[in-house]
Amino acid sequence: MGTPDYAASLKATVGAWPNVSALPHRFGGIEFRVERRELGHVHLNGMLDIPFPSRMRRDLVAAGRAQAHHMLPNTGWVTFRIRSENDLPAAVELLRLNYDRLTGIGARITPSPILATPTLVRDRDHRDLPT
Repeated sequence: MGTPDYAASLKATVGAWPNVSALPHRFGGIEFRVERRELGHVHLNGMLDIPFPSRMRRDLVAAGRAQAHHMLPNTGWVTFRIRSENDLPAAVELLRLNYDRLTGIGARITPSPILATPTLVRDRDHRDLPT
């Protein structure tokens, strides 16, 4: 029995997202790019590597959602090991998190109207502050 092709499964899902291309990766496997930026890559052994800003990497590792990168642990890169089909949804979720970050989807905020003029503490008469 052969090794499951997790790279092909990810290619079918992630490769269908807008502006994503799936190309051969220089170290084997498939690299996903959104426009010209790398979204991540999956090796044939099921090891998924994704570049995030260092703060996001720290939070993802602390939450147990990924590991520090297997070769570059002190960077923003993370590694997620796909060991079975049950790991594919979490892998797709990490790639989607990075896709949303790179495309700006997660950063879109609907502006709300200002209902009152904010007052800073230094603008108040200090006698109004509780003692």
